[in-house]
This record gives sequence, C-alpha cells and structure tokens, in this order.
Amino acid sequence: MNAVARNRFGFALRAVAPVAVVALAAAVLLRFPPTQYDFYPQCPIYALLHLQCPGCGATRALAALLRGHFAEALRLNALVTVTLAPGSVYAGVCYRRYLLCLRAGAFRWPQLPDGGIYAALAAACVFALLRNLPLRLL
Repeated sequence: MNAVARNRFGFALRAVAPVAVVALAAAVLLRFPPTQYDFYPQCPIYALLHLQCPGCGATRALAALLRGHFAEALRLNALVTVTLAPGSVYAGVCYRRYLLCLRAGAFRWPQLPDGGIYAALAAACVFALLRNLPLRLL
C-alpha cells in the first residue's frame, strides 16, 4: 500500500468514525433497552442524595425516542428530549467543520456565545429543581 492510498484510507476512517460511534450507540440502545439491562451507568447524584439531576433518565429517554415514543421520552427526561434537536444541529455543524478541517489538521470547535452557555446552565438548574419538587395537591 503506497503513501497516497494510506492517507486516503486514514482520511476516510477519521471521517466515518464519529458517525460509526453514534450509530453503534443507537444500535446498543435499540438492542439492549435500559429498562431491561443493568450495564448502563447509574447516576451517582441519585445514588447518594436520592435527587434527580438534569441528566437522570436521559439514556431511557433516548432509547424511547429511538423507538418513536416521544411522550414517554418527555416523561423520562424533558430537558434531553427538547434539547436533542438543537444539540443535533450543533453536532452536525461540528462534524461539517471537522470534515473541512480534517485535511488541514487545524480543527477548532465552534464557539457558543457566553449568553447561550449561561442560559443552558440556568435551564438545567431550573429543570433539576422543578423535577425534584414534591407535587402534592391538597
């Protein structure tokens, strides 16, 4: 194998790797649902404090979305379900930039505005507080 073919193979491998990882994760979630298998990581915050963090239920919500159960995914973790679409767009932008910069070797993550980061952190904190409030009606 000459150097040109080796470089093309390496380029193709690096270009396909992120998509392959996402596809593999989706296949594992579909084949081994989190509600039936115990090898998925448990939340340390819930284990220690018995409070649900903003990420609790995210794996189950993603598995429900892959099966087309949107209402169940919202019930399991509304924050992850709602932010999956903008997160996917951001991942697509990053992947496009990655492909464009792969040959040049100078990849930089797209920078989010500070206001967007603070808004996301505030939304996660509010979501965590609201989901841990006891709802008692009379």
